[in-house]
Amino acid sequence: MPTFTIPGLTNEQGTEVAELLQQRLSAYNDLHLTLKHVHWNVVGPNFIGVHEMIDPQVEIVRGYADQVAERIAALGKSPQGTPGAIVRDRTWDDYSVGRDVVAAHLAALDLVYTGVIENSRKIIERVGEIDPITEDILIGHTAELEQFQWFVRAHLENAGGRLVHDGADTEKDAADAAKD
Repeated sequence: MPTFTIPGLTNEQGTEVAELLQQRLSAYNDLHLTLKHVHWNVVGPNFIGVHEMIDPQVEIVRGYADQVAERIAALGKSPQGTPGAIVRDRTWDDYSVGRDVVAAHLAALDLVYTGVIENSRKIIERVGEIDPITEDILIGHTAELEQFQWFVRAHLENAGGRLVHDGADTEKDAADAAKD
């Protein structure tokens, strides 16, 4: 294992940042697979608009995974991009909605984005104490993820500003609420 890291960080700091980035790598790999799953399984009215909205998100999130993996390598560590790493690092349940209508998938996806964004913000807070360059990378990713969530929520918001799945705690509950 290399005994170097990015100049200006100790090996211990580099290791901690790499471990935090590994969590992001697994989350990004899971997210882009989930987005592709939604892309393949969304049906009904507005199908094509959502189908086409999701693909750019997939590609951008794949790019985040690549950028984070390369940062881990620059820190002198080995990025783990395997399915086993996703499962090992997962602190969330697997996406639970199969073939379903637009509103159901988008409501479930809103909860996915909430989880990814909340976790990103926690990691940004810790990384910011150690490495402002990595913090900047993650802030940029999170800003775009928040915009993607806004795109999703725009399909789910009523004229009064409420989301159709307001109060749902699980993807399945959100999907069901969106169909009512």
